[in-house]
Amino acid sequence: MSADAARGEAGITAGVHVAAGTRYGFLTDTTLCIGCKACEVACKQWNSLPADDVAFSADGYDHTRGLSHGTWRHVKFIEQPPAGGGSARWLFNSDVCKHCAKAGCLEACPTGAIVRTEYGTVLIQHDVCNGCKYCEPSCPFGVITVDKGGSGTAHKCTLCHDRLRDGLEPACAKSCPTDSIQFGPIDMLLTRGRARVAGLQRQGFGEARLYGDPDGDGATHGIGQLQSLFVLMDHPNAYNLSAAPTLPARHILPALLTSAVAAVTLVGAAAVALLADRR
Repeated sequence: MSADAARGEAGITAGVHVAAGTRYGFLTDTTLCIGCKACEVACKQWNSLPADDVAFSADGYDHTRGLSHGTWRHVKFIEQPPAGGGSARWLFNSDVCKHCAKAGCLEACPTGAIVRTEYGTVLIQHDVCNGCKYCEPSCPFGVITVDKGGSGTAHKCTLCHDRLRDGLEPACAKSCPTDSIQFGPIDMLLTRGRARVAGLQRQGFGEARLYGDPDGDGATHGIGQLQSLFVLMDHPNAYNLSAAPTLPARHILPALLTSAVAAVTLVGAAAVALLADRR
């Protein structure tokens, strides 16, 4: 299909017409996820990512483990033990890069390999990345990893930047059979996510929340907001998500002040010791 022919396809598949200058993202509604991992497969197929080294484990059914340089979408399987004599509860969540409004990885990159795109997303340019790994500890969600045995560069979800430029919906959202992963302008997704949470709470699901809402769970301490939003049915910790992540850069000034105080204290102690010796 030519680019011109495909330009409006996202309008058909997602009801969204992609245009530069608008911030786009994902809303992942975990109440609709059935754990089929179609999004994982679609992501790998479109981006030519390697298959996972699947290892069966005794501690769960999630055999693809987590996000990595070769897995940019990962469906978590969370089994919760029975409560009060009831049956076990299963939670599923398709995890992905959060495309933070203020991204720690982008701040830390020394080569300019990580950039903000015309769609508001965070993109790694592999031809500019030098594999320094500064982005790895700078991501408060542990999303980015460097391909040590291959290209030697950092990798993560691109929100299908190449597809957006041709007016196409991201592969994971298009492949989701239950519409658990929804793509669109971030303002629209925020409104939709808040309405969904409000509806769930009215139905008695008091733990329902929107992860990534500005200054709410997942968007704390300078991050601002996430462009990958999640409707959760339990505390974020249950999904192995931090409720109050912090940009690593936030620790620099306190650490410098602590070091400065320690240095002044040591100098003062040394001066006192020298004066005492002279007496």
